[in-house]
Amino acid sequence: MDKLLIIEDDMDMGLLLKRFLTKNGYEVETVANGKNGISTFAAKPADLVLCDYRLGDMEGVEVLKKIKDIDPTVPFIVMTGYSDIRTAVNVMKMGAFDYLTKPLLPDETLQIIKRALTNNSQLAHIVVDKSEKEEHNDSDVISKQRTVRGKNDYVFGKSAASKELLRQIELVAPTNYSVIIYGESGAGKEAIAQTIHKKSKRARMPFIAMDCGAMSKELAGSELFGHEKGSFTGAIGTKIGHFELANGGTIFLDEIANLPYDVQSSLLRVIQERKIKRVGGNKEIPIDVRIIVASNENLNDAYKRGKFREDLYHRFNEFHLTVSPLRERKEDILMYANFFLKMANDELSKDVEEFSQEVQDLFVRYPWYGNLREMKNVVRRTVLLTDGKTVEAKSLPFEISNFARTAMAITYDKHETPSEHPDVPGEDVKEEKPDLKSVALGAEYDLIIKVLKEVNYNKSKAAKILNIDRKTLYNKMKAYNM
Repeated sequence: MDKLLIIEDDMDMGLLLKRFLTKNGYEVETVANGKNGISTFAAKPADLVLCDYRLGDMEGVEVLKKIKDIDPTVPFIVMTGYSDIRTAVNVMKMGAFDYLTKPLLPDETLQIIKRALTNNSQLAHIVVDKSEKEEHNDSDVISKQRTVRGKNDYVFGKSAASKELLRQIELVAPTNYSVIIYGESGAGKEAIAQTIHKKSKRARMPFIAMDCGAMSKELAGSELFGHEKGSFTGAIGTKIGHFELANGGTIFLDEIANLPYDVQSSLLRVIQERKIKRVGGNKEIPIDVRIIVASNENLNDAYKRGKFREDLYHRFNEFHLTVSPLRERKEDILMYANFFLKMANDELSKDVEEFSQEVQDLFVRYPWYGNLREMKNVVRRTVLLTDGKTVEAKSLPFEISNFARTAMAITYDKHETPSEHPDVPGEDVKEEKPDLKSVALGAEYDLIIKVLKEVNYNKSKAAKILNIDRKTLYNKMKAYNM
């Protein structure tokens, strides 16, 4: 359960906010002034801080500075009245994640909190010190890596693909080129965008991330460019858009291919003119932002199908990077697993030391459809279920143990002997052969994944192709921990 700290001198407001967020599954603590907020956070760090800008004893900017001194990675959200919006924007440039205008809207409050927590839990990434030698084992590499920025940095492996990715990042980061990052879901595209930002001349300016796949057509323009008070039903105040918030820094647009087509036209004009207009506004606001976009489908193919504007694609395509799926970087798998093991130990206050050889073999064989995100969740789960010092196969989720063991058995012809497959423990071969039910489940799992990828994870389309209803598809995805 995520822990939230609310710093609000209006006791009634603090109590109402605590009740609302507690009902929505958060553990909430409230304090009435900045000094107590800072001391409370120092004694018991929270996962996110909600702070009123104007407190009785100090301003929110002072609280922000002191809390960021304790933990630079904690998401900090400013709560402010309409008249303080520009001040809130300045506070964001100093490190706040976002702001909320009073009176608070329940849906908006939850959305921003969820986005902040999701952003902060993105895959940790570490840049391997170039002086490290290839002969170091995975645990040595992890212990000697140089951390760039705690939770939000990207892990570069030792495979040829990882080294080439790092080389290209080093080349493009100092420029102002727009960049397209291609990669499957869970591969760490946002973390890579953050790496590019932090290695650029804009590193001290804001990095603003936005998921284009999570926005409705009606709200996309408002989220990107902001809106003026009264510009549409529900616009009770002025909202600063992501482009304006990112001014001077970098904006990251994830799953850009899902952006509504008419919003793509507006975005093209912004890129060409370097000016924005808020929804319902007439004033042109100059902006200076670097644009990094990400997609799990090829934008070149998307514009040929009429889904994406060709002119917008060419504007973005000044440079592109491709993040290889984890299954194609087998040399990196155990390194990542050991890194996530260390993270899980720190999070759960446990002291699990290693994975058994069987678990290591299963990890290497499994195709990791969810890439690093899936591996991180799997390792956290196994560490939680492990009582001793070693993670055993019994702690693994079904889809990994079953898939990998099914794959082992299928590779054998009935006339082959275990010695013909030296990478598979001979004494386990007979035990690993699955029954008919296991093979059927493995095939079903593969088919669902294949169809989901073909339709870009549109569950309605996937259910139609699979000839099942959406509820059945959801149940199967839940059962397979997809």
